[in-house]
Amino acid sequence: MENKRLGGHYSQRYDSELEEVVNRVLAMGGLVESQLTLAIQAFLDGDTAVAHEVIDNDTRVNSFEVSIDERCVEILARRQPAAKDLRLVVAVIKTITDLERIGDLAEGIARMAVRLAESDRPRKQLFRDIETMGNRVTTMVHDALDAFARMDAVAALDVVRQDFAIDADHEAIMRQNATFMMEDPRNITRMLDVTYAARALERVGDHARNMCEYTIYLVKGRDVRHVDLAEMEAVVKEGPAS
Repeated sequence: MENKRLGGHYSQRYDSELEEVVNRVLAMGGLVESQLTLAIQAFLDGDTAVAHEVIDNDTRVNSFEVSIDERCVEILARRQPAAKDLRLVVAVIKTITDLERIGDLAEGIARMAVRLAESDRPRKQLFRDIETMGNRVTTMVHDALDAFARMDAVAALDVVRQDFAIDADHEAIMRQNATFMMEDPRNITRMLDVTYAARALERVGDHARNMCEYTIYLVKGRDVRHVDLAEMEAVVKEGPAS
């Protein structure tokens, strides 16, 4: 992912500072995307070594958030950005918060992978459903980061639309889990772990959607949180903000 230049400023150093922040967000995003992919794979395969790797690497995600946040505060204090530059800094601060939370969810899935590896595995069909949902979610996170890198509101809107499929996957897994638990109460503990993983993936989709809303805000200058899809589409069709 190559970030789109913001355009020249009166200070080349200032321009470099903003570009550096964006690149660090993308580096953090790449780490979080890897963490999520590995956590899902560990969950599906029962691979405790990979799961522990994800758990151990969560501190790196947290360090990224802290360092980028500190850099943004420094830019706000020293440069006093306005217009699109200010929106960029705000979008970055919000985006790294969502990335850190995705990292936490990946760690949680990895911990569930360790728990499941120590017990009887649930039915293969349920893992196929988690795999399908996991593939959708990792694609959504990747596309959200790509939309941010290119500062592309149209691409960000496309990612928001993907969230509806994630929600449908989650509801289907919840219904299936309930059926398995009613069939045999001995399945309850294992199904609760699978339920947690599905819920975590659904939340990852929500955080990816949030990231896309910040990208639309950055490009269009309009806050599209808590609006329906039709209104968001109307905002994206508007001309770019100054």
